[in-house]
Amino acid sequence: LMQDKEFKKEFEKEYDELLLSEIVLAVMVNNNISVRKLAKASKLSPAVIQKICNGQYKDIKIKNFISIMQECGYSIILEKGDQRINLNA
Repeated sequence: LMQDKEFKKEFEKEYDELLLSEIVLAVMVNNNISVRKLAKASKLSPAVIQKICNGQYKDIKIKNFISIMQECGYSIILEKGDQRINLNA
């Protein structure tokens, strides 16, 4: 199946989305933060946060991901060699 380029592309996309969902869920658990509290703090609806946690939300916007991570005290940094770009606003 992984030899099929279309299948592989779709699999990798869904896998990446699942990873983001798992990161959000782990951060929420580690910070003991509820769906409602995180939704209010990140200015997203509780339904969106719940769908992200359940892996049902497709195409998580980077803006939303950054907002969620910031509310839990995390920074997102892109790093290449000695260059660092902080994505937090």
